[in-house]
Amino acid sequence: MSKEKEKTGSLMLEARKKMVTIPGFNIPYLPMMAPVVQALRDTGTMGLIAVARLEWIKFKSGSLKAISDEYEKVKDERFTRLHLDHVPVIDEDNLRVDYESVISEAIDLGYESVMVDGSRLSLDANIAHTRRAADIAHKAGIVIEAELGAVMGHEAGPLPPYDELFDSGMGFTDTQEANRFVKESTADWLSVAIGNVHGAISAAARSAKKIEARLSIPHLIELNKVLNIPLVLHGGSGIGKSYLMEAFKNGITKINIGTAIRQPYEKYMAESVLKAQQAVYDEMLAQIQLFGFKPEIYHSINNQQSKI
Repeated sequence: MSKEKEKTGSLMLEARKKMVTIPGFNIPYLPMMAPVVQALRDTGTMGLIAVARLEWIKFKSGSLKAISDEYEKVKDERFTRLHLDHVPVIDEDNLRVDYESVISEAIDLGYESVMVDGSRLSLDANIAHTRRAADIAHKAGIVIEAELGAVMGHEAGPLPPYDELFDSGMGFTDTQEANRFVKESTADWLSVAIGNVHGAISAAARSAKKIEARLSIPHLIELNKVLNIPLVLHGGSGIGKSYLMEAFKNGITKINIGTAIRQPYEKYMAESVLKAQQAVYDEMLAQIQLFGFKPEIYHSINNQQSKI
């Protein structure tokens, strides 16, 4: 494994050790890339630049290569890494995905970490497919994220009432299943379901206000204690700050932010790309301030990285 390719994995391990959370920002439209990177640079914040398969299927990010090419124009490796987000085994339309091909392409293009999502499968099938994807990633020296549990929001049709979902724990990541999953799949990071939900992806619902989700911190504490690896929170937009602050102290090493920066872009994109980009930049500054990311800690992590 090359030292260059180790960097994202060691970055996350160092962040977990310091109880620092790395934000990941999803790019569903290519012009969003520049203001996202600029905001990270201007605030001295480390962040992952991420794209999920649905963002070139359902939105306008184009392709893995289009995102990679755009990233190369504006990247700043003091503050940015390129991450392949959700590549499902079975997608939101219940179609089988050639995830191995997608992950292999991302690695060839220089993505520094990848994600496979088998959460719609049975536990055994999720383990088997995640292990296949992990073997590809690890052979290339790339760390891999996986998901266990049901982080809802991308399904067809309306969600059940959120309070009903939360109070029942429906879809929450099971601790004992997660312990087995991590050991057998060899995933490096785990996306967990603890009350978080994804933003809507249907055209009709994209502009709607996102559900104000809560997090089961006791459940997270249990998962963190048992798993002892970087845990990931998808659907970070719209969760109450008090829940997030507790989550950051209890194992959440990466948080995905999509809806919060996508909706400002979509509000203005028909009027002016420049105006839409400015809206993304302004929201990035607000998100960074909201989450309380500490630039000096990122500098410390980067100094550690430079020794690798």
